Amino acid sequence: MYKKTTKELEEILEHTHPKDILDYVKNNEEDLLDGDRNFMKYMNEKLREKGLQKQEVLLRADISQGYGYKLLSEEKVTKQRDIILRICYAANFSLKETQQALKIYHMDTLFARDPRDALLMTFFNEHPGSIIDINEMLLANKMVPLRSSGVHE
Repeated sequence: MYKKTTKELEEILEHTHPKDILDYVKNNEEDLLDGDRNFMKYMNEKLREKGLQKQEVLLRADISQGYGYKLLSEEKVTKQRDIILRICYAANFSLKETQQALKIYHMDTLFARDPRDALLMTFFNEHPGSIIDINEMLLANKMVPLRSSGVHE
């Protein structure tokens, strides 16, 4: 997807004066978000790399196809990070890929200091089961299960 890592871009920025930001953008445009359906592009690329179909992923994520397709095409947006986590897990994303998807979607990444997030991170590292297994483990540890795409108060 990108030629330079985020770390490499951050290193360039350490030596970039604010007045030179346009040069930075011009020199690194292939590696920057362009504000135009970046989540859709990222997800499509990752699903293609993994040889997965959207329908299959949404079924595993337990998200309705109509709603899921609209999320993946950015026709609809969600404020529920758990929905994006469900999709990423169902698509066999690594923790790194999941963190990137959350960043692109402008959501908080999983945080190792948060016990629930820490448990979720172990699932993304190991992929030991399904969404149901994640929720059972969360409940067994007295944590809130991953929300579904239904209405929640």
